Amino acid sequence: MRCGTQPTPEFGRSTVPESGFCAPARISSSVVLPAPFGPMIASASPRRTSSPTSLTATREPKLLRTAVARRMTGGRSAGCSSAGASADTAGTISARLACVSHSPTSILFVGDLVGGLGRRTLLGLLPGLRERLAPTFVVVNGENVAGGLGITPKLADELFGAGVDVITLGNHAYHRNEILPYLDREERILRPANYLRSQPGHGTCIVERDGVRLGVVNLSGNVFLRAGHPAFPDADACVNELTKAGADQILVDFHAEATSEKVALGWHLDGRVTAVVGTHTHVPTADGRVLPGGTAYITDVGMTGPRGGVIGVKKEQAITSLVTQMHVRFETAEEDPWLNGVFITCSEPRRAASIEQLLLPLQPPTPAS
Repeated sequence: MRCGTQPTPEFGRSTVPESGFCAPARISSSVVLPAPFGPMIASASPRRTSSPTSLTATREPKLLRTAVARRMTGGRSAGCSSAGASADTAGTISARLACVSHSPTSILFVGDLVGGLGRRTLLGLLPGLRERLAPTFVVVNGENVAGGLGITPKLADELFGAGVDVITLGNHAYHRNEILPYLDREERILRPANYLRSQPGHGTCIVERDGVRLGVVNLSGNVFLRAGHPAFPDADACVNELTKAGADQILVDFHAEATSEKVALGWHLDGRVTAVVGTHTHVPTADGRVLPGGTAYITDVGMTGPRGGVIGVKKEQAITSLVTQMHVRFETAEEDPWLNGVFITCSEPRRAASIEQLLLPLQPPTPAS
């Protein structure tokens, strides 16, 4: 796919990498200008890492039991390796953080998987993304992966088996009854942390690879969505506990409808977490950037699935519903599969160096004859 570049006379020139993957518009300020038909890279202060990222994300990560996970699961064991803030002295935490500040840690986050097509799109493109980007961690929102609504244990296991480190969910977390015990049992799948504690599952976890700890928070918006508690106070509580538990990097998936609510949370957490990424609307936004405090932010990552429909639904059904104002049974579309995601590089503990938007077709378009 040939990608255009966006001239930026006031801030510098766009550059075209020789990789042939996609040509981002790269700038040297926090202002982001989109590159037509391709991804963009936003960076507050672009820096090169001292060495290329090693391809380690294919290995099973170590899951850490922390006070955060125990708080949400009632202390149930999931056969996890031992770690946590209580096992660390202040000296070992400080030494590890100093080491991480020079490590080329990176996170690949993939937006809402929609139906079987979304799952196949991820599984088809993930090996190439690993080879090109070598992400340290892979986090995926999977709340629509089962026929467009919810997730099942079988599908979650398939994603974990493909190398996904953490699965986040959203307002369809409880759509499938068979997932409820699984949410309590498997700590790497998260439902929004601001749901009621009486509800199945938990909203945070920490995974570790090569001595780097990634804390992940899943939150639900309150505007136009139902959640047990306000998102902002619970975001503060989760971030504070993950920080105390020794998380080197923290990713927040804010599954919310209102763009204003997402933007506000990004500013609220700026400087305290590595990234705040929005999900739920299935439409990627063009505002990816690193905020002044060092937090990578995007209002919505988008969806991974059929771009040929209406946010994942067959377009004929969506149009009929809107034209007739009558109930129509929706089915997942199957046309034009794309992966929407972001790739985040980390400069130091809980700080991002850049965020790159990934908009990739499952099958690259053939050149026009």
